[in-house]
Amino acid sequence: MTTALIETLPSVEAFIARTHSSFIDGRQQPSTGARRDIHNPARDSVLSSTLQADPEQVEAIVQSSRRAFKSGVWSGLSPAERERILLRFADVVEAHGEELAQLETLNQGKSIHLARAVEVGASVSYMRYMAGWTTKIEGQTLDVSIPVPAGARFNAYTRREPVGVVAGIVPWNFPLMIAIWKVMPALASGCTVIIKPADETPLTVLRLAELAIEAGIPAGVFNVLVGKGSEAGAALVAHPLVNKVSFTGSTPVGKQVGIAALDNMTRFTLELGGKNPMLVLDDADIEKAVAGAIGGGLLNQGQVCAAASRLYVQRSRYKDFLEALSTAVADLKVGAGMDPQAQINALVSRKQQDSVLRYLDIARREGAQFCTGGDKPDLPGYFVQPTVLGNVEQGMTSAREEIFGPVLSVLPYDDLEQALAMANDSHYGLAASIWSNDLGRVMDLIPRIEAGTVWVNNHVPLDPNLPFGGYKQSGMGREFGRAAIEGFTESKSVCITY
Repeated sequence: MTTALIETLPSVEAFIARTHSSFIDGRQQPSTGARRDIHNPARDSVLSSTLQADPEQVEAIVQSSRRAFKSGVWSGLSPAERERILLRFADVVEAHGEELAQLETLNQGKSIHLARAVEVGASVSYMRYMAGWTTKIEGQTLDVSIPVPAGARFNAYTRREPVGVVAGIVPWNFPLMIAIWKVMPALASGCTVIIKPADETPLTVLRLAELAIEAGIPAGVFNVLVGKGSEAGAALVAHPLVNKVSFTGSTPVGKQVGIAALDNMTRFTLELGGKNPMLVLDDADIEKAVAGAIGGGLLNQGQVCAAASRLYVQRSRYKDFLEALSTAVADLKVGAGMDPQAQINALVSRKQQDSVLRYLDIARREGAQFCTGGDKPDLPGYFVQPTVLGNVEQGMTSAREEIFGPVLSVLPYDDLEQALAMANDSHYGLAASIWSNDLGRVMDLIPRIEAGTVWVNNHVPLDPNLPFGGYKQSGMGREFGRAAIEGFTESKSVCITY
C-alpha cells in the first residue's frame, strides 16, 4: 500500500520555481556564472536551479561583509540590541518552520520528520541559546607583577572582540542546521558571516538569509555565496580579508581548507569525518542497543559525521545482537522523505549513491556477510537499502573508511582491552558510545577512548551547551557553548600604567 506524500506548501513551490544566486547586501544578486540544476534526490529530477558565483561576485561578497563589519552596523550595536534581533530571528525561523523543513526534505532527501525535528526544531533551540551568549561575552581582570618603572601601578585585563569576517563552509547532510551552527555564534560575537552551502543543497540557507533580513539583521551582515566548492569556496577561504573559516565536511577537503587558511594566518575551525565505534558490553540491554544502533547509525541514511558505523559486540552477545539488528533493519520502510511512513530515505545525490554502492561491492570482495540489504531498491531516486554487515574483520574497508551511507558493520570482541584497542584503531576520533549499566567499567573506559564525545547508552544526541568536535583527523576546535564564542572572537590583553 502506497502512502500519500505530504502536500508541498505554495510558498515552497514558489521558492523552488525561482532561479537562485548568491545573497549579497540583503538580496540575491544576478551572476554571469554557469547555471546549475538542483535535484530532488527522491525522484532523480530537477527541483530548482542556481547561478554560480563568478570571481567578481566572490570579491563583491567579501567586500560587502568587510564593509558591514567595519561600519559597526552590527558590531556597534549594544549586546542587548543584538540579542533582541537574534531572538526575533529565531522566532521568524520558527514561524516559517514547515516551509524550511519541506525545502530541506525536497532538496536533501531526508525524512520530513527529521527536517521538522532537527533541522528546524533543534536549530531554533540552538538559535535562542546562542542569542543569549550575546550579552555574556566576558574577559578577565588580572594581577600583574611588572617591576618597572619603579613605583608604578598597573591595571590589567582581557577583553574578547569579534574576529571579523567569517566564512562558514557548510556540508550537504544537514544544510540548514549546520549553517545555523556557524551563523549564530558568529553574529552573537559581533562578526559578519558568509555562508558557502554545498553545491547540492543551497536552498534552505538562501531562504534563511531572506528571513534574517525580515528579522532585522542589517544587509551585508549575513551573506550567502553560491558556487562550486573547488572554485568559489576555495577563493573565499583563501581571501586575505576573511578573518575566520569555520568548515564542516570531509577530512581530505578539511585539510585543504586548513592549508589555504594558514597562508593568510586566517583562524580556522575544522569539524571533519568520523568512523565512530559503538561498544556493546556483555551486560547491555540488547533491545535498547539495537534501537540505539539504528537511531545512531542510520539517522539521515547514515549521512552523519558522528554516526555509529563500527559496532563492537562482546562475543557472547554477538549472535543475538546481529540477528536482532538484522531483523529490525530489514523491516525498515524505504521511501521518499515526503512520505511520512518512510524510515530510510534517498541519499543526497547520484554521486553519493554510487559511492556507497562501491563500498558494498568492496565488502563483498573482502568476504563480509550481508545479513540484510546490500543493493539499491527498485525506486527512481538515489536510494540504497539499509545494510547490516557481519563477519567483518578490523582490517576490512567497511570497518576503517567512512562510508557515509546506511551501512552498519558488526564486529565481535573477546575482552574490553581488545574492544578498546579496536575502537581506537582509527585515524578518526569524532565520537563513540558505550552500552552498559556497569558504571565502574563505563567510567574506566571513558577516559581511554580517543574521541571528542563519548555517549553512554545513547548515540548521536547533541546539546547547544555541550562542546562538539574531534580528536585526531576528525578536526580542530570545538563548536557549541562557550567554545563556539571563543572560536569567533580574539582575546586582547590590556595593561594600563598609572
